[in-house]
Amino acid sequence: MIKYLKHSQINKSRWDECIHNSFNKNIYASSWFLDIVNKDWEALVEDDYKTVMPLTWNKKYGINYLYQPFFTQQLGIYSTKKDLSKAKVSEFLSAIPSQYRFIEINLNIDNSLSDKNYEIQSGITHLLNLNKPYEEIYKNYSDNLKRNINKANKPKLKIEKNISIDDLIRLFRENKGKEIDNFKDKDYALFKKLCNAIKQNAALNNIGVVNKDGALIAAAIFPMFLNQAVFLFSGLSNEGKEFGAMPFLIDSFIKEHSNKETTLDFDGSVNLNLARFYKSFGSEERTYPQIKINLLPKPIKWLKK
Repeated sequence: MIKYLKHSQINKSRWDECIHNSFNKNIYASSWFLDIVNKDWEALVEDDYKTVMPLTWNKKYGINYLYQPFFTQQLGIYSTKKDLSKAKVSEFLSAIPSQYRFIEINLNIDNSLSDKNYEIQSGITHLLNLNKPYEEIYKNYSDNLKRNINKANKPKLKIEKNISIDDLIRLFRENKGKEIDNFKDKDYALFKKLCNAIKQNAALNNIGVVNKDGALIAAAIFPMFLNQAVFLFSGLSNEGKEFGAMPFLIDSFIKEHSNKETTLDFDGSVNLNLARFYKSFGSEERTYPQIKINLLPKPIKWLKK
């Protein structure tokens, strides 16, 4: 039987034990991660925390709704049993409490669904298995990527570890961030808080690229959780673009973590250029369901988060 639990009723040690032992684990579902991105998250739990689903919610105009928080690409149903069927996924979705009249969430790559009761689209991510020698991984790079990495070596760029999160945020805000209207001050503050939580509960891997004058021109964080690394957030200057600093940075991370039982998740993108860039490392494209359910009364069906 699937039970609905309010935030105060969740046994977080049991929850994290389930996530840790689930066949489809990821960092986003850890209780400490959820506590940062949606502090009052609720849950659906079955069979004494053998299968679970976080419910990330908010309220607008007095209406409760489920949404996908910033910095969480995938959530959905997690299970310590490897027989997570389409029927079980549908059963969990049907168990979402009726007070949530609008739902727009991402499941995970191991959640399959064919239920016609939902509007379903496919999100995309790209995974690269690093359990091979670096030379073998490098062979699968595209020719264009190899050229960009070689170009990055010419201006004598340098990798720097443990860069400041403030410097990463500043680099992003001064470049790509100018084009993104929905990133607010509170979201950057949330990201910084999340980075601190990752340092305490996993490994952060905050890496930068500096030019010959020591100026930061590219930076990224790769949270490491169990045997998974995620390309979670990055910043890149115009100079960094010109000199191929981001390919150089990611290649350096891959080189350091090659020959380990680790999967690098590029965090995906529907942007064709970004998808092409992630594929150029030899990564495998995977999809996950994006669910939308609108049970609002007709006059307010336009509600968006």
